[in-house]
Amino acid sequence: MTNSSRSTHEIRRRTLLAGAGSAALMALTGSANAQDSVSGELVVLNWLGGSELDMMHQIQNAFTAKYPKVTIREVAITGQGDMRGGIRTALMGGEVVDVLYNTWPAFRKELLDAGMLRPIDDQWKSFGWDRLISQSWKELGAIADKTYGLTYTFGDRSGIWYKKEHLAKADLTEPPKTWEDFVASFAKLTNAGFAAPVAIPGKYWAHAEWFETLLLRTAGVETAAKLGAHEIPWTDPAVKTALTKYAEMLTAGCCGAPNTMLANDWDGEADQIFQANAKNYLLIGMWMNNRAKNDYKLTEGKDYGLFQFPALGMGHDDTSSVDTKELLVTANGPNPKAADAFLDFWTSADAANILAKNGYASPSSNTDTSLYGETQKVATSAVASSKLQFVLGDLLPGDLVDEYRVQLQKFLQDPSAANIDAVLAAIETKAQGSY
Repeated sequence: MTNSSRSTHEIRRRTLLAGAGSAALMALTGSANAQDSVSGELVVLNWLGGSELDMMHQIQNAFTAKYPKVTIREVAITGQGDMRGGIRTALMGGEVVDVLYNTWPAFRKELLDAGMLRPIDDQWKSFGWDRLISQSWKELGAIADKTYGLTYTFGDRSGIWYKKEHLAKADLTEPPKTWEDFVASFAKLTNAGFAAPVAIPGKYWAHAEWFETLLLRTAGVETAAKLGAHEIPWTDPAVKTALTKYAEMLTAGCCGAPNTMLANDWDGEADQIFQANAKNYLLIGMWMNNRAKNDYKLTEGKDYGLFQFPALGMGHDDTSSVDTKELLVTANGPNPKAADAFLDFWTSADAANILAKNGYASPSSNTDTSLYGETQKVATSAVASSKLQFVLGDLLPGDLVDEYRVQLQKFLQDPSAANIDAVLAAIETKAQGSY
């Protein structure tokens, strides 16, 4: 996710790390005696909000019901856009926490380089997580053969949300399956009275979603991975092809005036679809499911749906962008035993099923998948059948991701071929000093 803070400094080793790694780590047996031995204050750094935060509190309450001698103190990071800046500020300001939520692989590496994380391979073995979480998820949370992140949810980022009555009003019997049909639907939706077919949340970060899936669908996961690692330049023809496809959508009348695209973050654009009935398509992550159900009080599968990104026919339609959210434990946290128990709880049926009921997928085999609704089944099936690539913006260094998103905002204002070249050249200039 995103970028409001513009903070380019990175966390460095500080005196707050003194004593890191000195606490003994103990495995829990799951018995009543082991539960009684877990006690004290557990400090959790949380930057999530809205109905997703409500769900987090449900799981935290279930955890403390199982471990009544533990109390949770939440360090709340608030703001808009990319929350990494706020997390840095808190940690560099001396805030000591046991656990933090993370969604950025690049940020995990930053925290590790600062000496702030401890590995969880011993816990993975002692708690038996290998029986519940597949090896592929473990590898996604690893750096240099050590595991640091425990994935607790994952999401399809190449799915497009829509309100079913909108398509019916435009005489569209089903969501478009091909790029040509998708672009052709713009005129039908506009003629049906909608202000703009595609909701582009250009205020902070979510306008990049379209480029990132278009890069996958035009050039494949290998190219996207190379770009994220700067093994190819941003001026590479494959990158220009993806941005040119984005421009094709813009010039076809998808999205309204640039000032309206730059006015909202993803939640404001979601409101435009599901409350104001002014727009139609939103490419965003699976947290939209929770918002639709709990904030808008809509019925999944009846009032709204999700369809996978339309096929381009360029040889890479079996690809999807994916995100994860993970739990990290700190090296200097004062209550490592409670932190480990907290991570273990997220693999349990109790936690996994709270996730499922709120519209989120869990990688734990303890999940009752019958609780998944229509959109989550579409997303889970897409992830299972696709070649996957992490969200590109989550892989980029902090200073580069800021420039990347600003330049894409400039592209929205002028999607001409000349400006595409200028935008990609500017990102490449920044990238040359970012790795």
